Amino acid sequence: MRLPWLLADTPFPPVEQAFAEPPGLLAAGADLSISRLRCAYSQGIFPWYSTGDPILWWAPHPRMVLACDAFHVSHTLRKRLRQIARSQQAGNFEVVVRVDSAFQSVLQGCARSASPGAPGTWITPEMQRAYEAWHLAGDAHSIETWVNGQLAGGLYGVCLGQMFFGESMFSQATDASKIALAHLVRFLGRQGVRWIDCQMETDHLASLGAAPVGREAFAAHVRQAVTGPAVGWSTGWLDHEGVLRT
Repeated sequence: MRLPWLLADTPFPPVEQAFAEPPGLLAAGADLSISRLRCAYSQGIFPWYSTGDPILWWAPHPRMVLACDAFHVSHTLRKRLRQIARSQQAGNFEVVVRVDSAFQSVLQGCARSASPGAPGTWITPEMQRAYEAWHLAGDAHSIETWVNGQLAGGLYGVCLGQMFFGESMFSQATDASKIALAHLVRFLGRQGVRWIDCQMETDHLASLGAAPVGREAFAAHVRQAVTGPAVGWSTGWLDHEGVLRT
């Protein structure tokens, strides 16, 4: 079976035609325009490739998904959040979680922390430009953990309707990315979002409550969710106490 090559006006093949080896590879070519990316994500497809390679499009089976109501706030993370709350009350230091206040910095932090061959995290300069443009268009968002005014970690992803597609995360301080994720899950759950796409299956994601979902079930959920009401994103901060009550 030959890998389909996409031209500018070529539609994606059905996700059911993705290769078994390499697992989930669906097509190559086309571009990273906002319209192409929206079309891809609306079908459960995402780009992942290395510098110098053609754009490769993937639809893995199974797909790793974090249900917002299944997110596991570990004892260690919960203890860390309580320590933060107490320290802030005492005025020792400040930790805040913000939305969309430093998208480019989060993207660059994720790119620096990525390693070749890490699924879903090898962020080429071309991909950085594409997602920065998508952020300006309103679909790509960053959740950021700030410590004493310095960016300490965070994550970014894409939100279409009632579906959030997680892309990558990074940390420069203990639990910084987990804190951002905990706040994102709480925020999305309040907005009615049920699932966060985590793309590839890893033990780390499983420890947070994520679980594999079959390609057919995932695609069906995405088709319905992306047509739902838009999430009410706004630049601001998210409170720690809300996460502790999750």
